[in-house]
Amino acid sequence: MMEKMDGEIEKTCVEYRDFPAYADREVVMKGMIHRIREMTGFAFVIIRTARDVVQCVYSPDFSDYRMDEKVVEGCAVKITGKIVKDQTREDRYEMQIHDIEVLSSPAEQMPIVINKKQLDNIPLDLNLNMRPVTLRNPKERAVFKIQEGIARGFREFLFSQNFTEIRTPKINAQGAEGGANIFRLDYFGKQVFLAQSPQFYKQMLVPVYERVFEVGPVFRAEHHDTSRHLNEYVSMDFEMGFIDSFYDIMNMETGALKYIMALLKKDYAPELALLNVDLPAIGEIPVVKFMDAKEIITKKYKKKITDYRDFEPEEEQILGKWAKQEYGSDFLFVTHYPSEKRPFYAMDDPADPAYTLSFDLLFRGIEITTGGQRIHDYGEQVAKMRARGMDPADFESYLMAHKYGMPPHGGLGLGLERITMHLLGFKNVRSASMFPRDINRVTP
Repeated sequence: MMEKMDGEIEKTCVEYRDFPAYADREVVMKGMIHRIREMTGFAFVIIRTARDVVQCVYSPDFSDYRMDEKVVEGCAVKITGKIVKDQTREDRYEMQIHDIEVLSSPAEQMPIVINKKQLDNIPLDLNLNMRPVTLRNPKERAVFKIQEGIARGFREFLFSQNFTEIRTPKINAQGAEGGANIFRLDYFGKQVFLAQSPQFYKQMLVPVYERVFEVGPVFRAEHHDTSRHLNEYVSMDFEMGFIDSFYDIMNMETGALKYIMALLKKDYAPELALLNVDLPAIGEIPVVKFMDAKEIITKKYKKKITDYRDFEPEEEQILGKWAKQEYGSDFLFVTHYPSEKRPFYAMDDPADPAYTLSFDLLFRGIEITTGGQRIHDYGEQVAKMRARGMDPADFESYLMAHKYGMPPHGGLGLGLERITMHLLGFKNVRSASMFPRDINRVTP
């Protein structure tokens, strides 16, 4: 029992997970009416709470309460009733309804059916257009509970490794990666840019905290209308100082991924079961150099290579297949990407400056991470900028960190929607974005 501020006694308000502890007691539950199934002489009233879908049973035999036409699907309600064992399933509980207080009522009937196990035969565009409604479907909302677990696991693991969480600006004077895929803004008459990544600020803060991370939005003005691109997405970034090599970064990511999968298994089992998720087992993630990967693609899989600077999506899929066949791994690190395809801050390999001390992580045949060691020497960074036709004066605040001393460091960015997409087996990354933004969509 709980005492209200006015001195009245109120019954305990519970969630479904509390039901076993309150068996045979009268309690209160709040939620949305998800579905009503009228039967002969009684009715099932299915309540959707924050994480569960709970079966309640209405019958005139239970109390003097009589359900009327005000109780409809979509109502927000407060239900008082008795917790009992489900007669048809031993491991489940239900509530016998003693009273229903309607807290609010829908103005209109739902335009689509959301109270089935999944949204059958609804095109993706309609799903996204109706997002405030479709997210109420248990399977749709389970996607983003799992996504919560991924981001939570990333945070928790990095905290355990002495990282500091940071918040970096999303309106910047320069683009971290340059190129055409950068959103330009009129900022009180001055041209500025939406952040492509928190890269500059992560690096600036390495001499301050040594290890930093951020989970936040980034923006790419790419004119891609594909199943794997968004113009705004969430990037999970970290940067770490005093590294011995870029393999330290790869090892840190491997540890984070192991922690994430263990956390999902422990705390998100209902959502994993609802979506029939096949969690990957992560041991030691195999590593292959970029040019060796190209050779595997040509010699083992007989595919003609047309671009020796990057991978085509089909090539990534081939490498995912190869990693699974050869190592039983859903993940594959590809290292030593060509310098011309990596940003100006990527450190070149001293053994062969045509390649960088960088990597991508592929998950089930799609790139989800880009990372590597950064240039920490001021002179070296300025020289590489000039070699690329860049004016170091445009990057004065960024180079300030290098000028006054930087430790060897590196880091990565991991796309939250991308890893969610492939963990859940989706064909389109928009299904893994709560409110996606692409070249055609800025609502809802």
